Amino acid sequence: MLRVASVGSGSKGNATLVASKSTTLLIDCGFPAREMLARLASLDVAVDAIDAVLVTHEHADHIGGVSSIAKAANAPIYATHGTLASGKLAGSRSTIEIESDSQFSVGDIEITAVTVPHDAREPIQFVFQSDAHRVGVLTDLGSVSPHVLRAYMGCDLLLLEFNHDLEMLRRGPYPAALKRRISGDYGHLNNNQAMEMLRAMAGSLPRVIIAGHISEQNNSVDTVSALLAPICEDNSIHAVCASQGQGFDWVSPEPVHSSNVA
Repeated sequence: MLRVASVGSGSKGNATLVASKSTTLLIDCGFPAREMLARLASLDVAVDAIDAVLVTHEHADHIGGVSSIAKAANAPIYATHGTLASGKLAGSRSTIEIESDSQFSVGDIEITAVTVPHDAREPIQFVFQSDAHRVGVLTDLGSVSPHVLRAYMGCDLLLLEFNHDLEMLRRGPYPAALKRRISGDYGHLNNNQAMEMLRAMAGSLPRVIIAGHISEQNNSVDTVSALLAPICEDNSIHAVCASQGQGFDWVSPEPVHSSNVA
C-alpha cells in the first residue's frame, strides 16, 4: 500500500513523502535543513530512510532545501534537464537527469514524470504506482490540459492544488503583475479549476483527495472544504486539506467508512 504525507504545503515551502513498504521518496524540499529534519521527525521519518529526492521545478519553495537534505539522506536527486540547468542544484552530491513524460523506478515504486504548464524551465509533477495502487501529486500548474487529465485518471489518491480563490486574489493586496502571474495559464490552479478537474474525472475519481498548496492570503481551508464536501458525500470520498505549518500526517487510499473533509 502506497501512503503519502506532507511535511508542509504552501508558498513558504513544500515537501511531500510517498512511501511503500520498502521505499521512501521525497518530492521537493523548500525548507532549510534544520527545519526539514524537525518536520521529518514529527512524521517518524529518519532522514536516512529517504531513498531519493524528486524535484518538480526550480522555484525556491520547492527546491531551496533539496541539496542539503539529499546530502543528509545520502540520496540521489532526480530532476529534468531544465531544472538542473537552472543552477539551483549546483554542488549537489548526486543528480540524475530525467525526461519529461518519462517513466522510471526507484525501489518498488514506478514513477511517471508528467509535464505540466507552469512558469518554470521544465516543470513536471508525478504519478506513483506500486502493486495495484496509484497515487498522484499535482500542484504548481496554471491550467489542466488534456494531457494532464489523462495522466492522473485512475489514481486511488490524488494530492491536488487548490491554490487560490479568484475573488480573494482579485481583492487581495498582491501587486497586479503577481495576480496576473498566479491566475494565468502558467501560474497556479484556482479552486474552480481544481473542482472542474475532479468533475472531469467522473467515474474514475480517487478514493482520497488531498487539497494542497492552499494560499494563506488568497484562499482558506474552510472555503476549500465547503467546495469538496458535496463531491465527497456523493462519491464516498475522503478529503484532507494540507497546511503550510504542519502539512498532513500519513494517508493511504484505504476504503473509508464515510466521506470526510478534514
